[in-house]
Order: sequence, then C-alpha cells, then structure tokens
Amino acid sequence: MDLLSPEPGLVIWSGVTFLVLVFVLGKFAWNPMLGAIKEREDKIENALKAAAAAEEEYKKIADAKVKMEAESRLEREKILKEARAMKDSIIEEARQQAIAAAEKVSADARAQIAKETADAKAELKSQVAKLSVEIAGRILAEDLQATGKQEKLIEKYLNESNFN
Repeated sequence: MDLLSPEPGLVIWSGVTFLVLVFVLGKFAWNPMLGAIKEREDKIENALKAAAAAEEEYKKIADAKVKMEAESRLEREKILKEARAMKDSIIEEARQQAIAAAEKVSADARAQIAKETADAKAELKSQVAKLSVEIAGRILAEDLQATGKQEKLIEKYLNESNFN
C-alpha cells in the first residue's frame, strides 16, 4: 500500500463518507452552530451599542455635572457678592447713624453749655447788682432811701458792661 497511489475503492468510500459526514453535519450541526455564532455576534454587537450609548450618556452626565458645577460657582459668587454688598451697606448705615447720633449729642451738649453759660451770666449779673447795691448802701446808707431807683441804674450800667 502506497500512500501516493490510493486504491479507487478507498477513494470512493472516503468521498462517500465525507459527503455523508458533510450532509449530517449540515443537517444537524452547522445550522445550530451558525445560529449560535450569529446569536453571539448579535449579543456582542448589542453589547457594543449599549456600551457606546452608556459612554455617550456618561459624557452627557459629565458635561451636565461640569455645567452644574460652573453654575453653582457662579451662584455662590453672586451670593457672596450680595452678602458683601449688604454687609458694606449695613456698616455704612450704622456709621452714618453713629455720626448723626454723635452730632446730635454734640449739638445738645453745646446748647446745654450755652444755656448754662447764659444762666450763669444772668445769675452773676444779678449777684453783682445785689452786691453793688449792698456795698453802695452801706457806704452811702443815708443817701439811698429809694433803693429801687438805684438798682435800676446799676442794672443799666451792668447791662452796658461786657462780661465776656
């Protein structure tokens, strides 16, 4: 038996066996195997599509997150700016009120001082007039019978005098 020159019967039976095997495999094995392969290809393709969709959704969510972070930063800055402005206005208002209150207290104090000064001057004039009349009365006791006239005269001279 030589391998290079096979016998015709062997070739025929080998061919028939091969054809039967191809027919049996085609009838029972290849269609289920091809179906399983096709099904696996479809699953892989669907998984890739789902992964691409998930990646796209992730990108959208990431973009939305970045946008929301930027918006929240802007909102935070706006709120801080408004708070600073409010703080400054409250401080300025309090400062203005303090200045107004200090000016009012100062004006009231000046008015009180002026009133007390005027009262003191009037009291001093009155005391000086009384003392002058009393002294003059003691010196010239016999000449001062009408003291009302003398007091008016002294009052007149005191008013003409400047006690500043």
